[in-house]
Amino acid sequence: MSLVPAVPRVCVCPGSYDPVTNGHVDVIRRATGLFDEVVVAVLHNPGKRGTFALEERVSLLQQALEGVPGARVETYAARLIVDVCAEVGAQAIVKGLRGGTDYAYEMPMALMNKYLTGVETVFLPGDPRFEHVSSSLVKEVARYGGDVEGLVPDGVLAALRRELGSQQQEPEPG
Repeated sequence: MSLVPAVPRVCVCPGSYDPVTNGHVDVIRRATGLFDEVVVAVLHNPGKRGTFALEERVSLLQQALEGVPGARVETYAARLIVDVCAEVGAQAIVKGLRGGTDYAYEMPMALMNKYLTGVETVFLPGDPRFEHVSSSLVKEVARYGGDVEGLVPDGVLAALRRELGSQQQEPEPG
């Protein structure tokens, strides 16, 4: 029996979460089953204006993850994700993959992160129910009055309706 205390297994789930989707929540929830602590890193790039302010994205994420033990939401200014990992003592980055396109996009970043600091990236396949769901697509559909219920947490649905309801646009004739 070892007297050395076990090092907590910590991972980072990075993203802009503008807004958080049910696919994000699924991946984060599943990551809590693999790691002792999941740091949901809301990345903020001051050069970009998102649909939701940083504070609202954090609030919506906290609401969506209520009752998910082991997950905590933190914000970070634009910088290398491996620096965030070092700051929180994470051994891994967890990314959800919806399909081959996500894999092709994420793999070079995973290899660069491994090269830079040795931090591993764990890919979790997304739930097929959400394979077609992305934050940008959800916003586009909501902007044109489409129904995104069931694709985002209830709090996000209300926020989208409030934020984009006044911006609903008529589709261009085609």
